[in-house]
Amino acid sequence: MRIAQIYSHLNGLEFMLVRKPDLWREIQQAISNVDASLAFEKVSREKTMIGKILLSPSKLNKLFKSEFMSFGWNEARIDYFVNEDLETTREIVHIRDKEKQRQIISQRGFTAYRTYNQVDFVKDKAAVEIQFGKYFSVQYDLHVKHTFFYERGDIDVGVEVIPTHTMMSMMSTGVSWYENELANIVREGRSNPSVPVILAGIEP
Repeated sequence: MRIAQIYSHLNGLEFMLVRKPDLWREIQQAISNVDASLAFEKVSREKTMIGKILLSPSKLNKLFKSEFMSFGWNEARIDYFVNEDLETTREIVHIRDKEKQRQIISQRGFTAYRTYNQVDFVKDKAAVEIQFGKYFSVQYDLHVKHTFFYERGDIDVGVEVIPTHTMMSMMSTGVSWYENELANIVREGRSNPSVPVILAGIEP
């Protein structure tokens, strides 16, 4: 596979080229190593594409995981606690110690609900999310996942890898695609999301 399109949000690409060029080369190489022909195994049941062999998102995810892990990239998951009270939430939202979060919530008389945020791959404060999910998935990645890890100081830059329109046409309907997400980011304004991000459109 290859990176066909790139958008640099808040100088995300420039940051990688200057500060983390080796990581950027690894990202490019990991993507390049993925053989998309191995993922054409999903038989479509959709009315407009009955019987057509499509790219399987689950197979693609396995292929990407194998390649990125071979370069030492691993999943990152952060557990934390939330509750129903606005003021308590404001008090604990920037606390890194989840047990302290739970303690404060309990002291206030509210219920502590355990939850988490996760990104596919992290290495040396750079995060990569491979996204073949539905249309809302990229926005969740940008405004929740990457932003969460960035605001904690766990990453300096995020990379969102999604299909181009060309690749999207080889998949089931409803998948996020580069050209559409580029328009969404530009429409939201230069400072939103607040984290430096590289939006990378890939295709076979």
